[in-house]
Amino acid sequence: MMNSEKQAYFVDLVSGDILEKPLIEENPNFRIYATEEELADLKLQLEKSHTADLQAHIRSLIPYVPYHKDKPNDQYDASLKHIYAIIYQYGDEEARRFIDEIGILEDNKFEGDEDIKKMK
Repeated sequence: MMNSEKQAYFVDLVSGDILEKPLIEENPNFRIYATEEELADLKLQLEKSHTADLQAHIRSLIPYVPYHKDKPNDQYDASLKHIYAIIYQYGDEEARRFIDEIGILEDNKFEGDEDIKKMK
């Protein structure tokens, strides 16, 4: 049975790590407060993003497919947007402010926007 109490975690989007304590020498992180179940969902989204990133990289080796007509890149972009939506939902004020500033959740170009809007 999973613990339903929220704990503080630090999400590093560059490495894909979720840590209980931030590492000073590492990349910037977002502080979130999540249950084990919510954390499991975030981990799943990070894995999907990593897979989509690998597929986009492989596709990038084919020079005649334009970026704007590239499904793996669209999937990667959508997965990253979903991760930011989760961080926004569970993040502290600083995380939310940063996400608002970069405007990634306001961009309507990606698929799944209705799900993202519900999270925000």
